Amino acid sequence: MRILIIEDEPKTAEYLQQGLNESGYVTDIANTGIDGLHLARQHAYDLVILDVNLPQMDGWDVLAGIRRVSTTRVMMLSARGRLADKVKGLDLGADDYLVKPFEFPELLARVRSLLRRTDQASTPEVLKVADLELDPGRHRAFRGEQRIDLTTKEFALLHLLMRRSGEVLSRTQIISLVWDMNFDCDTNVVEVSIRRLRAKIDDPFEDKLIHTLRGVGYVLEQRP
Repeated sequence: MRILIIEDEPKTAEYLQQGLNESGYVTDIANTGIDGLHLARQHAYDLVILDVNLPQMDGWDVLAGIRRVSTTRVMMLSARGRLADKVKGLDLGADDYLVKPFEFPELLARVRSLLRRTDQASTPEVLKVADLELDPGRHRAFRGEQRIDLTTKEFALLHLLMRRSGEVLSRTQIISLVWDMNFDCDTNVVEVSIRRLRAKIDDPFEDKLIHTLRGVGYVLEQRP
């Protein structure tokens, strides 16, 4: 099980990492909200432990960013014990809310509970458009019987396009959902990534699925 800790207090982050590692979990640490969101989008974590008070981007915004692209379990940590703050976290999509200071055994028990719920959750739905299939659970893509090898970013981009099949997505939307929210908007990373994705899932096949609407964006759909 892999856990991401997003915490700006070094001692707290190290304390959590040591305890979780000793309990058999693999952990990564991010010390800012921006770095945490970047890692959460780059890797498949079983759980994110997210502090509310973070530099550059607070925990609420990080949670919203995660929820736009992932259903990963999220536990919020905060010194704010008010009911309104707990309700806000849960309404934004958090799975649990733990008030500081806390005892590590309680946090560990909650981690185990959340991960059990993840184990019991249904397998992610296999997405299909025409003869293109994407299996998020196994991180596999096929066009007909042919396996398509994709990089992490290509997989994330294809996942987004297939989840929103038939919907035209602008460059800005794609950048915000697949890359960092603070990504340089002058870059041509979207165009390059779309071109590479087309080379793998469209070029070798007669039916083209990724379409460009000039000046608007991109859409993945089957056309007559």
